[in-house]
Amino acid sequence: MDDSWYFIHSKAHTPAYNMALDECLLDWHSKGEIPPVLRFYTWEPAGVSLGYFQQIDGKIHTENIQKYGFDLVRRLTGGRAVLHDQELTYSIIISEDHPFMPASVTEAYKVISQGLLEGYRLLGLEAELAIPEGELNQTGSAVCFDEPSWYELVIGDLKAAGSAQTRQRGVILQHGSVPVSTNVDELFDMFVYPNEDTKNRAKEVFKKKATSIEQALGRKPDIREIEKAFYHGFEKGLKVELEPYQLTDEQTEEVEKLAREKYSSDQWNYKR
Repeated sequence: MDDSWYFIHSKAHTPAYNMALDECLLDWHSKGEIPPVLRFYTWEPAGVSLGYFQQIDGKIHTENIQKYGFDLVRRLTGGRAVLHDQELTYSIIISEDHPFMPASVTEAYKVISQGLLEGYRLLGLEAELAIPEGELNQTGSAVCFDEPSWYELVIGDLKAAGSAQTRQRGVILQHGSVPVSTNVDELFDMFVYPNEDTKNRAKEVFKKKATSIEQALGRKPDIREIEKAFYHGFEKGLKVELEPYQLTDEQTEEVEKLAREKYSSDQWNYKR
């Protein structure tokens, strides 16, 4: 192994806590308090995360989010909205000047995606890195999984994982969604469409562009099987040794404070 990272398995937390912990990890790493980190987590309750620059009005169906009992949260990272429900979510925090991390955002995606690639392969799935042709993001859709971006994971040309990245204080934060299964009806209820016909057409297009682990495998694996595959996948793909780490009480208090004051606030989540 070439490098030693912390591994944090924070399990299920609220959307606000999950985004607060990612920001705190970025801050702690920028101060040299922790090494690079790989984190796995899930969401309780399920949540819709918005890209940093994404608009809500006319795009996101906030009433339906509340009806389903989901939470809404805005990410530090860009991109489009994601419904985080039946999935494994990962985040990676690493310095921009780390020896194997390219300066280019696109090339950094390629490096980090090697871990996802190996994870899918350990599940027995022939995933590949997407290399789209021509211009990206031309549909204007608010839905993240409508189309793959550079070096995101595809299985048979269907998008299998979505990721987003930001760089702040000399640190890269990349986090992403690995869907285990997808409820298409619930997903599309999270977005505003002019009428039901338009929504139904969008659903049919989506089904031809995206997949999940359950759909690709033909069975729904246990979450522990998925976590194990991606844990070893990241070790292999990034050539790192993962060291389990638990937050201190002081770190947990800092995360909870940021979750309350920032990521649970309308001022942050509804600012666009």
